[in-house]
Amino acid sequence: MTSKTSRATTLLSTLPKNIPASFLRQITDDFSPQRELGKGAFGTVYKGIVEDGEVIAVKKLGENSPVANEKTFNNEVGNLMAAEHENIVKLVGFCHESQKKVVQHNGRYIIVDIAEIILCYEYLPKGSLEMYLFAESNRFDWDTRFKIVKGICKGLHFLHKEMDQPVVHMDLKPENILLDYNMVPKIADFGLSRLFGEEQTRMNTQNVVGSLGYMAPEYLYRGEISTQSDIYSLGLLIIQISTGEKNIPDNEDKCGRKFIEKVQQNWTDHHITSKYRSFGADRLRQIKTCVEIGLQCVYFERKNRPSIADIILKLDGKHSV
Repeated sequence: MTSKTSRATTLLSTLPKNIPASFLRQITDDFSPQRELGKGAFGTVYKGIVEDGEVIAVKKLGENSPVANEKTFNNEVGNLMAAEHENIVKLVGFCHESQKKVVQHNGRYIIVDIAEIILCYEYLPKGSLEMYLFAESNRFDWDTRFKIVKGICKGLHFLHKEMDQPVVHMDLKPENILLDYNMVPKIADFGLSRLFGEEQTRMNTQNVVGSLGYMAPEYLYRGEISTQSDIYSLGLLIIQISTGEKNIPDNEDKCGRKFIEKVQQNWTDHHITSKYRSFGADRLRQIKTCVEIGLQCVYFERKNRPSIADIILKLDGKHSV
């Protein structure tokens, strides 16, 4: 009997990269609301059921996304097609088709070209990390949470250090970490991602777009983008995974500083030891290490934040950040 993983791999390898819109409409039941898996800033994701019951995730880009659809499409396809890693969501294919439609404009009917832009990914059945972090009923045990922290960091290391040109994700948050059957985390949603040139260490933008509570201060206030922008967001992510406390977005505090200060005050070594009395020395050390790393990642000055390589070494108990 063929396993789910090997069947999916066979299916993904046989699909063309440029998939016809008609095929995607067919497998999503014409983008039926009953097939919706979720909605985000960049569009709606649908369950696409292919032959033999195999499933892919089909994201139809929305018209009102914070970044133009063409730019989102170029970011996702350009940066994800080259990304082959266990902790990065796999882009299966895409669709970019123009259709002529008749629309009313100033009392007249005119013919316009409407672009249909769709992205297809491997289907991750457990959904986003956000679903499991905060509710007591389905919160993960510590070993699973630690495994997820390490997996996210390995995925980010691949983006920052192992690709031909570094990719900065720019939108790391619990909703953009997806989980497979074995709770392996995969970084998803590259709509805001940036590709760096070989000699480039940072860039600037006047179009500051991101998720409330996760934006690095230098990006929010000066439009500076670097790998350290991701490290800041990663810190907030690690803190939430480690503590189970939620960073609640705030228009007045787009960098999450109130949340960070609260964790700094409350999550002392004594608090961790008291809260997890049944834990042995190894697990207590892991929790303390994760909280410490998280707080170092969110230093206000980007030059004081650790690199992703240093973070992984510390998680492995081999180095101090």
